[in-house]
Amino acid sequence: MSDCCIKGFQWDGEPKGHVTNLAGNATYVTGSNRKVAILIIHDLFGWTFPNIRLLADSYAEEVDATVYVPDFFGGEVLPSEIISKGPSEWGPLDLPAFIARNTKDIREPEIIAFAKALREQHQSIGAIGFCFGGWAVFRLGAKSHNNLVDCISTAHPSWLTENEIENIGVPVQILAPEIDPVFTPELKEFSNRVIPLLGLDYDYQHFPGLEHAFAVRGNRANKAEMKGLERAKNAAVYWFRQWLH
Repeated sequence: MSDCCIKGFQWDGEPKGHVTNLAGNATYVTGSNRKVAILIIHDLFGWTFPNIRLLADSYAEEVDATVYVPDFFGGEVLPSEIISKGPSEWGPLDLPAFIARNTKDIREPEIIAFAKALREQHQSIGAIGFCFGGWAVFRLGAKSHNNLVDCISTAHPSWLTENEIENIGVPVQILAPEIDPVFTPELKEFSNRVIPLLGLDYDYQHFPGLEHAFAVRGNRANKAEMKGLERAKNAAVYWFRQWLH
């Protein structure tokens, strides 16, 4: 993880959904389609972050889906006020310790269990992961999981490995900013070289001039960032419409 994983802007707006519990996880739910579901796997700011819930509302309405944002941090939430501050102003926050409590080995089992619970309730399931959630959607879409989800999308993924990329088994979309110290040029090149050879539908979108986290924490007051986050949202909406309906 890099400092960029918790920088950005918090958006104004009031989420429209409700909170429930599914597969043992507190979950924000929005939308009412009984056949089509989208699982959002959050970034380091977790499931209560307003931006992720506002995006969920948009997906629910524009894709016509029930959208789920589960808590995959065991009830722990990073303080949202640090979003505009540097490491010297994080106060008591111990980011390495937080990350150590939320490793892949710790969180993957409950993410898989949640997707299985969704599969029992819905006919079509898509998954999208932002930053921290990026590696997780690749795990959900792995060949070994026998189409646990029907397609995946990710924006500026973190912790993603070449092994996870080459073992993807469902249609995949990547929303990649030009400037990203986590989803590196090497990983971008590997994705664009390997995924087309897997016989899968693949949508790679490049966002020039934009930085890691733009799609979920971009500055709406900045014209270029607003254009980019709208384009990213629209791309994900179109992707899910195509594969889930």
